[in-house]
Amino acid sequence: MSTGRIDISGVTKRFTVGGNRLTALQEIDLAIAPGEFVTIVGTSGCGKSTLLRLIAGLDSASSGRIAHDGVPVSGPDLSRGLVFQEPRLFPWLTVADNIATALATAKLSREAKRAAVATHLTLVGLRGFEDAWPYQLSGGMAQRAAIARGLINRPGVLLLDEPFGALDALTRARLQDELLGIWARERTTMVLVTHDVEEAVYLGDRVVVMSPRPGRIKDVFGVALDRPRDRAASEFARLRRNVLSVLEGDTSVAANGARIDAGPQVAMVARTVFELIQGAKT
Repeated sequence: MSTGRIDISGVTKRFTVGGNRLTALQEIDLAIAPGEFVTIVGTSGCGKSTLLRLIAGLDSASSGRIAHDGVPVSGPDLSRGLVFQEPRLFPWLTVADNIATALATAKLSREAKRAAVATHLTLVGLRGFEDAWPYQLSGGMAQRAAIARGLINRPGVLLLDEPFGALDALTRARLQDELLGIWARERTTMVLVTHDVEEAVYLGDRVVVMSPRPGRIKDVFGVALDRPRDRAASEFARLRRNVLSVLEGDTSVAANGARIDAGPQVAMVARTVFELIQGAKT
């Protein structure tokens, strides 16, 4: 049974785009402990989703090594669940049947599969919606179904690629709390990527900050705040601003990696715009 430990050592990922070699990730080193909730935050194009795909085994690194419980990741595995930004439910299947698709290759009896689906419908708060069709669900309910599908094989690691990015603010906050409740009960290792700094601080035991072109780990923040966390607390706001300040450093880096002296007025405008995007309070 998986303990959920992930070790990433010297991982670099390159792509060929239009005949040019593009380095998406460069020398990524990160160790994730069993049962830890790690959030990875960064702007678009920093390679955070690429890193998640590498951990999932959907793609392979150009160099370096990713290991799950000491075993090199060489492809997808039921011990690593994956939830995307879009629920990606099959419209011709009911909610229960959508969740059951993750058990297609599981060595379980039909009765055991049915019981597992029922258990996970209850886990994500969808009991009573077994026979609903995807079009009958709200965005939040559809994402709950996707999370149930990601968890039903009892993976040691659940990987979440901006799972709440398309939801409204109230639904997003509610599902964040529900996800934390599942994590607290199941103690599944969770790795969530997001561009939302507040979400990263609210959910994570650690916040990994990435910078783009090429994607690198710029800093890692430990979140020593009691749960449940108070978004209005001064300590929460201080840590959010610290993470923002690291991300803001990227606004003074040109596409070729050269540093730009933007000047204090431009920097102030950039900071204000960035905080508005993130929903931070000035």
